[in-house]
Amino acid sequence: MVTALQKSTAEAIVNVFETGSAVGDYANVTLLAGDAGHLTYGRSQTTLASGNLFLLLKAYAAAEGAAMAGDFVPFLPRVQARDLSLDDDPAFRGLLRQAGSDPVMHDVQDAFFDRVYWTPAAINAERLGIVTGLGSAVVYDSIVHGSWALVRDMTISRFGAPDADERAWIANYIAVRRDWLGNNANQLLHKTVYRMVALGSLVTADNWALALPIQVRGITIDADVLSGPPMRPSAHVVEERNLMLAQPMLLGQDVAALQQALVAAGFGELELDGIFGNATDAAVRRLQQARGLTVDGIVGPATRAALGL
Repeated sequence: MVTALQKSTAEAIVNVFETGSAVGDYANVTLLAGDAGHLTYGRSQTTLASGNLFLLLKAYAAAEGAAMAGDFVPFLPRVQARDLSLDDDPAFRGLLRQAGSDPVMHDVQDAFFDRVYWTPAAINAERLGIVTGLGSAVVYDSIVHGSWALVRDMTISRFGAPDADERAWIANYIAVRRDWLGNNANQLLHKTVYRMVALGSLVTADNWALALPIQVRGITIDADVLSGPPMRPSAHVVEERNLMLAQPMLLGQDVAALQQALVAAGFGELELDGIFGNATDAAVRRLQQARGLTVDGIVGPATRAALGL
């Protein structure tokens, strides 16, 4: 069972990877040429192309006391549509930076990144029997950075499932991911191998409990830090779109997989037609209500994780 301190330490490690600061940079706006995620924002990476930036800004706009909520409302349809012209929109980028100083945005980001990244990481770790602080940090880093499932399956294919030997499997996973990043067709990802080097150093040090203090990329993470622009391209190979009731209705294999998962989980008798209609929307909302998720009918990372997708 990962402790609250281990969770905070894992988050601080990834904050260093993402923003160069253990506490994170809530106002960080980054755009790297060739990055599949396009515009990225906040304490931990959230991208325009993935649809997660929309979820974050929607939550901020709805938050009580959000100082700049009204300023973002006109942009939300474009963010939801993943309008890539926002990459270079100075007004939008300026709003993001300004909102990063709003304490309400800090609270919204903390809750959002827990829901969208930490909770799916915890679910995935539990399914594999990963229980150590360091093992959970490795899963969390890959959920944030992208392509966790792809590299997980590559590791299982070569070395089998973790079973009773979590530590050996995590070491193998780090080696596989390091090789995948270092030889990726997207050359930007070569510069993110440092993530696996840093996590591998903790494996070498046998620091599975994430005992403090920890040195990550020259930054000390200790109890004082926890209380109180590096390269960060997205490693998502295939961006998963957020699914929701829309006009025209969304359709495709991802919708059919969602419907199948909802039926298997007992949340509705749905026709597996691959069309996101009213019945699918109602089933998604029943699932979200039952699992304590935000009941908005939007199938993002947290809802996918709850269904094992």
